[in-house]
This record gives sequence, C-alpha cells and structure tokens, in this order.
Amino acid sequence: MIQQAPRADPFKEQLRESLQHETLNSRVVKIARHANVYTCGDQDEMVYFIESGQIKLLMLSPEGKECLLAIHSAGDIFGELCLSGSGSRLETATAMEATILKQIPSSQFLARLSRDSLLEGFVSYLAVRIADQQQVIANMVTVDSERRLGKMLLQLARTLGKKDQQSTRIELKISHDELSEMVGTTRPRISLFMQRFRNLGLIETNLDRFLVINEKKLTDYLARIAIAAGHHRGSRDDSFQTRPVIRQRLFPKPTERHIESQRR
Repeated sequence: MIQQAPRADPFKEQLRESLQHETLNSRVVKIARHANVYTCGDQDEMVYFIESGQIKLLMLSPEGKECLLAIHSAGDIFGELCLSGSGSRLETATAMEATILKQIPSSQFLARLSRDSLLEGFVSYLAVRIADQQQVIANMVTVDSERRLGKMLLQLARTLGKKDQQSTRIELKISHDELSEMVGTTRPRISLFMQRFRNLGLIETNLDRFLVINEKKLTDYLARIAIAAGHHRGSRDDSFQTRPVIRQRLFPKPTERHIESQRR
C-alpha cells in the first residue's frame, strides 16, 4: 500500500499571505530556466519561498554522479538547512523552468514565523518533508527499481499534480534522466518501465505532452507485483530446506582410503 503523507497546504497559503503583506525583509528573485539559485559549497544564508515555477535539489558524489534529492513547486520552501548553522550549502538548487522566488534572510525567517503564528505550521510542513525522505530511503533499500519508479511517480503526482476525475496530470516535464537520478537506476531501465506502465494503461502522455497518471491503477499494480515478489522470495527460501545435494557436495562422504589415512 502506498502511504500518503498529509499535505501542508494551509501553511503554504498562510506563509504566502505573510510574504505578500510585508516585503521589507524579503526580496523577489527571478531565476531563468536551468540557472542555479545556489551551488554546493556556497555560503548562502537565505531561505527561499517559491512563488511560481519549479526547483530541483541536486547532490553530487565525489565521482561527479548526480543524485536528485527533491523537486519543489509553487508554495514550497527550500534552503531551510541554513537554519541549522551548517554554513556551506550541501546541495545545488536549480530552476527547472523560469521561476520567481521570495528570498528571506535566515536570521529573520524564524522571527517572521513566530510573529505571524506560523511556527507550528512550519514544524508540520517539515515533518511531512522528513516522512517523504524516509520513504524514499526505505524504498532504495527494500524495493526493486520498477516499484521505486512507480512509488516516485505517485509521490510526484501527489506533490506536483493536478487532479482530474480519473487521473492526475503532471505539467512539469521530467526527463527519464532526472527520473533515473531520483529512483537510483539506469536511464534504459526507466524507459523500459515507463513503456510497460503505458502499455498497461497506468500512465499516458496527453496532447500537451504532460504526464498523466492513473493513481488507483498504478497503486493496485504496485501492490500486485509486491505480493508476487513476496511469494517468489518465500518459495525460494522454502526450497533451500530441501536441497540435501548441496550438503553432500560441500561435505562428501569420506572414503575408506581417506579414513585409513586419517588413522595413520
């Protein structure tokens, strides 16, 4: 079963109103598509609120391999790790399309939340984010790549999608390369699974080239293959108990010559 974390929309709307009413301690920043808001290692002491657009957070391995940590859209906050006093940025924030941000100094951000009675909402918002990240980490360890992709599509539908009667539409163009970075597998495997999902009617691409996800069908499919995978593991484990041939090969029956040599 796919667990849905509660959404923190009320906090987003309240924070948006707070930022609209007072602009003295916040500044509007326009970021072009593919431009960076900040990069790993920057000494950036700002918290960012997305007015419109999308931002992706990336982390690089020492070998230069990218890991896509998250995608944030209008109403989301990012860069809040500067509140921990860690100093340098640990990730890179890049605009996926033309984006408008509100930039708030970290020294004033918590004071604003306290003044406008938004601290409790902020804690709930962060708790949802942590729950999402914990689910992603658990999936990486316990779930095969096809189910990881399906779960990631459901999460993107929940956080970025626009609901219709039967499906959810994601109007952000996410490449197979970006999905592979989020899921932790190769691009060819992502393409293979996406085609399988299309053939089964779990996802489709509409005339505007937006990804449309049938959340119920995809959820049911993931549940079925999870059950099938569990049965496969169980039958494989049971069969281990009935393989005396392996024991015979590892510990062959001693011959009379071997016994005689041991006596000498």
